[in-house]
Amino acid sequence: MKFYVLSLCLLLTTTFLSAQAYEGRDDQKFQVGANLQSNGTGIMTSYDFGLGENISIGATATYLLGIDEGISASTWERFDTKARFSAHLGNIIGLSDEVDIYPGLDLGLKNFGFHMGARYFFSDGLGIYTELGFPIAKYKIEDLEPAEKLHNQFTVNIGAVFNFL
Repeated sequence: MKFYVLSLCLLLTTTFLSAQAYEGRDDQKFQVGANLQSNGTGIMTSYDFGLGENISIGATATYLLGIDEGISASTWERFDTKARFSAHLGNIIGLSDEVDIYPGLDLGLKNFGFHMGARYFFSDGLGIYTELGFPIAKYKIEDLEPAEKLHNQFTVNIGAVFNFL
């Protein structure tokens, strides 16, 4: 029994040591998680593709499953998709290979915005992430209806990230 526990610990240690948060060119990451914002919660997915040592492009899609009572939101108002650009700073600021910090810009259906995220990988293929986002420029700024404020405000995303190397 002790042999199996020791073997499992060695395997996990080896797996943890080989985790890589951002590989650079041709790196591919898929994230899925919860989207939390004022008056609504939903699911968020994103895909990032590495263009260079510290740069990636990608796309996100978010759909709000639950919104506060009193807000009448159509499917269109619950959905948002964005193209994104990220700068990966983990190796620049000297973080371990398992950690990546990435600020970036988003261009979406509802606004032009900014995101700031962090990833931590437990193994080569699996990790967790958190991401904060907020709009810089909204497409409609005058008297937004409550449903139009969805996806046009500060958001928090948290979930799992998968590596497709």
